[in-house]
Amino acid sequence: MSGPAGPEVPDNEQLLEEPALGTALASLDGWDRDGASITKRFRFKGFKSAIAFVNAVAEVVNRANHHPDIHVEHYKHVRVVLTTHKVKGLSQADIDVAREIEALPH
Repeated sequence: MSGPAGPEVPDNEQLLEEPALGTALASLDGWDRDGASITKRFRFKGFKSAIAFVNAVAEVVNRANHHPDIHVEHYKHVRVVLTTHKVKGLSQADIDVAREIEALPH
C-alpha cells in the first residue's frame, strides 16, 4: 500500500490520475466533477423517499468505509458529494461508491 499519499492510505484510496480518472468518470452517469470531488443530485417524490435513499446510501458507504457528504435539499432532493480527503482528490473508492449508489433504487 504505497503511493503518493503514503503507506497509510489503502490502495483503493490512492489518488487517481489521468487517463484512468477520465475513463472512470466517463463510466458514471450523471455525476459531475467539481475539482477534487464528484457530485450527483437525486430527485424523489417526497421527503420520506429522499430520507429512505439517504439511509440506503449510509448502509453502502458504511460497508465501504468511505463516507461522502450527503445533503437533503428542498425536502425531496439528495445531493451526494464524493472525494477522498486523505489524498485531496478522487480515488477508486469514490468511483466504486458512486457505482454502488447508482445501483440503489432511486
